[in-house]
Amino acid sequence: MDKKYLKDLLSFYEKEFKQTLEFWLSYGYDKVNGGFYTCLDEDGSVYDTDKAVWAQGRGMWVFARAYNMIEKDPRYLKCAMDAYDFVTKHCFDSDNRMFFTVTDDGQSIQKRRYWFSESFTVVGSAELYRATKDEKYLNTARTTFETMLNVKTGKIKTEPKYNPKTVDCIALASPMIMLVTCQILREIDEERKDYYHQIIDDCIKEIKLHYHEEKKAVFENVNVDGSLTKGSRGRLVNPGHSIEASWFLMNESVYRNDEELLNLALKILSYSFELGWDYDVGGLRYFVDVEGKPVLALEWDMKLWWPHNEMLIAFLMAYKLTGNKEYLDKYQLVHNYAFSHFKDEKNGEWYGYLHRDGTLASKLKGNIFKGPFHIPRCEMENILQLKEMLEK
Repeated sequence: MDKKYLKDLLSFYEKEFKQTLEFWLSYGYDKVNGGFYTCLDEDGSVYDTDKAVWAQGRGMWVFARAYNMIEKDPRYLKCAMDAYDFVTKHCFDSDNRMFFTVTDDGQSIQKRRYWFSESFTVVGSAELYRATKDEKYLNTARTTFETMLNVKTGKIKTEPKYNPKTVDCIALASPMIMLVTCQILREIDEERKDYYHQIIDDCIKEIKLHYHEEKKAVFENVNVDGSLTKGSRGRLVNPGHSIEASWFLMNESVYRNDEELLNLALKILSYSFELGWDYDVGGLRYFVDVEGKPVLALEWDMKLWWPHNEMLIAFLMAYKLTGNKEYLDKYQLVHNYAFSHFKDEKNGEWYGYLHRDGTLASKLKGNIFKGPFHIPRCEMENILQLKEMLEK
């Protein structure tokens, strides 16, 4: 690989990352209440002041990690600390579960059965502990982690998505989010690293239940024993999710020096890309039926921002770990598509939603699900991986 190409790419991502954080500092950061507005129009103006609790923890993590890993900009740390204060004051219910959405000043709106609000608060708090060594952040990470773990394992009961007497399936999002949460905690919370490592073991086993070699696919939903569930639910693949899981597993294979786990991760990456990539017009489809039958979700063939972020992380990591040029070729293919279709050169940041042909479905820069997370995480991961490759 040409060293100049890597240096140019590093410079590109350093510039993009700085621009992304500046966009969110300028338009999304609530300097009055703390936390983040995420419903931002094309020019960054706020079109709805409701706050997604996922985005508060995610933004907290991004800005704290940027401070820890990229640049000791005091604005990054203050932004993360303000988000923490908003979350801890307003986003926990009386049962220690977290809300899904709140008002701009922190009044509760909606609560869901999922524990993902908790998971993002955990990693954001842990990253603040890394930055400050203030025990309050670590204590929040630990106590909130126990809540999310108890929800996942059923010790804390929540309303199930399906009637378990009729449909008893498990979703891929659960083990993959738990896996990456524990990876971050294991790195920061040294006293409990063995505890988190054991949970990671369980997450890997669960992810493997979703992987079916004969189908060359990782299914979103499988029965609790790993067998395929009936109907369209059981044929569904979310290629972006699978690719995100692949780089979590790649990181774990490096930590464990586990060649078998790396090979599994690379298969998941390759199979998911081949299932999802739209070779006619470019971009990754949002959902795929593994048998080519109709997908119930009408947005199935849309191109969303975040799966392209996950591919940019995964293919660069695969190339770094193997030296196989095929992964670099795929990386460049995705990179060219993403920055020519999603990036708004005039106003900054990325559009989130494209029609199948790559035309804009919406001009928004943020909503309840799109906030300061996937894009800056992708840019940070690219910066750190490229630096590692150049050092070698």
